[in-house]
Amino acid sequence: MRTFVSAAITAGLALSLAACGGSKGDTAAAPGTTQSSTPTPTPTPVPTTSATPSVAPTTPAAPAPRTKASLTKALLALDDLQPGFAIDPDAEGDDGTKLTSTNAKCAKLVKLFNADTSPGAKVVVTRGFSGGQDGPFVQETLEAMPSAKATTAHLATIKAAVKSCTKAKLTISGAGTSTVAITEVAAPKAGAAPVAVRFAADGGPLDGLEVTFAFAGLDDVLLSMNFDFADIELPALAASKKAKTVLGSTTGGA
Repeated sequence: MRTFVSAAITAGLALSLAACGGSKGDTAAAPGTTQSSTPTPTPTPVPTTSATPSVAPTTPAAPAPRTKASLTKALLALDDLQPGFAIDPDAEGDDGTKLTSTNAKCAKLVKLFNADTSPGAKVVVTRGFSGGQDGPFVQETLEAMPSAKATTAHLATIKAAVKSCTKAKLTISGAGTSTVAITEVAAPKAGAAPVAVRFAADGGPLDGLEVTFAFAGLDDVLLSMNFDFADIELPALAASKKAKTVLGSTTGGA
């Protein structure tokens, strides 16, 4: 999770520090038709064997193999956003951000957060945007998972981990460590089994930092986004719509 989390956390910190100092046809006989005067002989019924016609089962077409090029094409681009945004060249970097906790209930969330990629991910692409030095900031990640089932299972794991952990310590290299409150929030209907969570620091060197993370399944692709602002519905729906169009996803949601 860290590869798409750390940049947003750093971005959120930059923002908070700056603040301090996205028809059926008619089958009836035609009128006016006359009958023949010669009776039509009644045909002798021929015994037939009743049988239900066999129909070959259809198998849904498997999604095209995901490649780095196809996933990159499915990411949001500057043209998909409102004017004023630029691509953030530092979005894919690892700044050493870590989540820690001594609470056993937080172990799963800590492991997910600190991992470089989601378990089983085969291809990963990320793109970040900033609206200026002080934000707003938004980052999108698409990960090709082994199957749609694997994507859904991972989303269930994220949801359970978020529900189990309400507080943890967040460390950003060069900035310090603060306790963050971890809260599940309403997720945009941007795909299958959507999940969203907000991290908010209260006190310490990261005081005021607030970042929201949103996740959803697009068949065998996991969509992940993070924001340093609360109104996440429109950008998440835009990202889901574009990715589904480009990748040919048939999953529910926008």
